Amino acid sequence: MIKLTDIKTVAPENIDKSEIKDKTEKLSQKIADLQYKLYAEGKKSILLILQGMDASGKDGVAMSMFGKCHPGGVTVHSFKRPTEIETSHDFLWRVHQIAPPKGMIHLFNRSHYEDVLIQRVHKWIDEERVEKRFAAINAFEDLLQFDNQTVVLKFFLNISKERQKEKLQERIDTPEKNWKHNDGDWKERELWDDYMRCYEDVLNRCDKVPWHIVPADQQWYRDYVATKIIHDTLVELDCQYPLLEKK
Repeated sequence: MIKLTDIKTVAPENIDKSEIKDKTEKLSQKIADLQYKLYAEGKKSILLILQGMDASGKDGVAMSMFGKCHPGGVTVHSFKRPTEIETSHDFLWRVHQIAPPKGMIHLFNRSHYEDVLIQRVHKWIDEERVEKRFAAINAFEDLLQFDNQTVVLKFFLNISKERQKEKLQERIDTPEKNWKHNDGDWKERELWDDYMRCYEDVLNRCDKVPWHIVPADQQWYRDYVATKIIHDTLVELDCQYPLLEKK
């Protein structure tokens, strides 16, 4: 049973920051080479899901992992408020349309999990619907893996409440970060305990595909942990460049 209060949000002691940043840079370059093989081979795909509270670093992690990759092989989808058309369908309708085809990596900045997080926290859906959606999510992710050779990777960026406050304040105090400021982020922060309860439920019950819980208080360590996981996954896929048949 995952309990977030038992999991550290910072790097282990005695880790060299400069050494870790150097490792992350090298992993990022290797990811670019491996991703291009995935793209060229066209037999498998990766769906990478990033979840976390506001200011946990979802954009930063995405840049660290895929900033050096071929742009044609990686697509980032940011999940906003559903449109009128989307809300007229089931909650997974908009998600299935942007699941990655073979050869592609699709990164979800937030995801279908918002439909059992923010909607649940604000009581826009009842607990019976939550239960049904948990089952649907588990089945959907299983389908992607079984039916389309899609590797599903799920990351929860685990930032502390104290560090989140610092990051949100930076958006006010630092001019070049003002564009990130949203009054609504502070309102959602007031519901922190409710979000943690709902996140714990997601981590424990939508776990047919296991979650990677990434310490997110320190950018340099957060980026390293997430980047190493995607690198190791690509290595395990062992994609190869297609060769011409010899005549």
